[in-house]
Amino acid sequence: MSDLIVGEHRCFDGRLLYCEHQSAVTNCRMRFSLYLPPAAAQGPVPLVTWLSGLTCTEENFTAKAGAYKKASELGLAILAPDTSPRGEGVADDEGYDMGQGAGFYVDSTEAPWKPHFQMYSYITRELRELVLQEFPVDSHKLGIFGHSMGGHGALTIYLKNQDIYKSVSAFAPIVSPMNCPWGHKALGGYIGEDREGWRQYDSCELIQALGEGLHRSKILVDQGLADAFLEEQLKPELFEKACAKVGQKLTLRRHEGYDHGYFFIQTFMDDHLAHHAALLG
Repeated sequence: MSDLIVGEHRCFDGRLLYCEHQSAVTNCRMRFSLYLPPAAAQGPVPLVTWLSGLTCTEENFTAKAGAYKKASELGLAILAPDTSPRGEGVADDEGYDMGQGAGFYVDSTEAPWKPHFQMYSYITRELRELVLQEFPVDSHKLGIFGHSMGGHGALTIYLKNQDIYKSVSAFAPIVSPMNCPWGHKALGGYIGEDREGWRQYDSCELIQALGEGLHRSKILVDQGLADAFLEEQLKPELFEKACAKVGQKLTLRRHEGYDHGYFFIQTFMDDHLAHHAALLG
């Protein structure tokens, strides 16, 4: 039994683990949950990493997404990390959209954020390597998905690391932080005011920079049309246009009546897990 585990629950014949460790990348204690399906008892299984949105912790997905029944059936492990560094001495902001609970999955270069807010490296390197080392997951079958800020994180991480992640999907993602207030505040604070540096964390910019002819898996995005953040912050049409321009395969589904919350996510979660399972094999 890994010494990372601080709690465990039986769930659909699999194991739901709560874990904690000292991060050398974020320089603080970090928490994550990990669901291991029954198939993991026989050997390594595919792993999908879920990135949550603003104000969330590792607990939001775990308690609200309703993902583990389908994950058990498909033989998928699901990793759900916290959304930022936390604790005494970790910088914070008065707003909900910056600081603790709002790491934006970037590596900060600016004070006072730089010492702890290195969430891009934490997710793609340290946490990934730790989970591969400690638990029965297949390093060649990794996917990533997320919601809102986490949808932004999933898309950008996938596009920059296609040698690592073989599948991606998102719920109501922030597709272009360069073109919305949340992104302006977060990237301006974490990365600085030079917008050239922001391009590496904007999925629309990354798609266009990658261009045509590269092998990329189909991307799945679901968006509720009753989402209060749709027009000002999310703007899925920008990503749709960027994908079309370079021939990136995209399924963008728009749903009448659905908002930004976890009831929306629950409704279409099975589709996302099936999407990843099909691509990861």
